Parts: sequence; C-alpha cells; structure tokens
Amino acid sequence: MTRGLAAVDAINIFLTDRLAETLEGFEQAGTRFTFARLYPDGPRQLVDGPIWAFVDWVMDDLAGLEMCRRLRADPRTASAHVTMVLESDDVDDRRRALRAGADDYMVGPLDRTAVLDRVLALHSHQRKRHSAQRIELGALTIDLAAQQARWSGKPVALRPNELRLLRYFAENPNQVLSRSELIVGLGKVDPPIDERTVDVWIGRLRRALRSAGADSVLRTVRSLGYVLDAP
Repeated sequence: MTRGLAAVDAINIFLTDRLAETLEGFEQAGTRFTFARLYPDGPRQLVDGPIWAFVDWVMDDLAGLEMCRRLRADPRTASAHVTMVLESDDVDDRRRALRAGADDYMVGPLDRTAVLDRVLALHSHQRKRHSAQRIELGALTIDLAAQQARWSGKPVALRPNELRLLRYFAENPNQVLSRSELIVGLGKVDPPIDERTVDVWIGRLRRALRSAGADSVLRTVRSLGYVLDAP
C-alpha cells in the first residue's frame, strides 16, 4: 500500500540552456536539488517535487515564448515556476514573457549561482503549490501529496515503483511507451537494468489495477511497448 509513504523532498531545476548538462545535483538541509535539460517536448523523465524552469528567450529550435506556452499547456509542468531568461532588459520583452505565462524574468547569461539564488528565494511558495497537486484521468486519480492512487474512488495497492510507473503513464496518456522510454522516465538508467524488468513492473501494475476494478486500461502494443488508454 502507498498510504503513509512520505513525499520526496526534491526541487527539480530545468534549463533550456546547455548549462544544465554541466550542473550536478546536490542535497542541502534535507532537500535534493536536481538539474536537467528542458527540451521542446518537456521533461523526459518522471519528476518528483516542484519544478523550476528557466527558458531562454532564443532557443535553437523553438522560440522561448512558445516554450513557455507549451509548459503551461502541459499538465506535468502547468504549475511550474517559469523564469524567462532575456537577452537584454527590454520592457516589451518582459511584458511579452509574462503574457506568455512566465512567472518572472531575468537577464542572461545564466550561471549556477544565479539559478540557485532565484530558486531559493521563492522555494517556500512553490512548495505549497505542489503539495496539493493531483492527477485526474477519467476514473483514475493520483494524489501526489498522499502518494496514493485510486480507481473510481477505490484505493489501488501499489509499491512505490509501480506508483511512479502509473504516474508516468498518466502523464503520457494514449502514447505508446517503449521499455527503454519507461526506464528513462522512471530514472532507472544508472545503474543500467535489463529492459525485460519493465515487463515485471507492468505485470505488478496490471494486477493492482485489476484488483481495483480497472481491467483493461493498460494495453500492450506488440513489439512497441505499452499504452495507458485514457478517455
């Protein structure tokens, strides 16, 4: 059962800038800080805890304003704190960034100190926003604060790993996800694991869902992977 498990105290910092690839995560006062690159399609792994996104005004393959709009439209990142990183302190650019959904802005280039100063200054407010986060998908509800899933109101008995797996499917509904994508999404790449391990995870998740009344919501797509069929 997942009831009683403590939520992970973590802060996830995403940057569209390649700087993210050079920054190492760390722990401080019981909180884990992680850094990752932010791509046009959003986070490429499961994210526990509040999200801070630093979006460059100019990106290689997408305008920063469009990136900001995508973050607000994506259920995974809709409540993220978004900082637009401007090339210069231009009044019109500031206004456009805020209209696109940014929470604030700063002038680049970024460095580790500037990023952490911005995150730590407002962390307490973002934590309160995240604590009430829920994922609702048809009959499925995942309460991230309580670390519990329910199907039509009935608790789904899940181990922590299977709860994370279900959450990843719920954040990517109606998409066929390969074994390798699920491994990356759950952050299981280091140390590497055999892809067939995913089949064991899926089996456990299916049995738990079936016990709660969800018989066929998780489907196998032969030779490709698995998909959570959502209404």
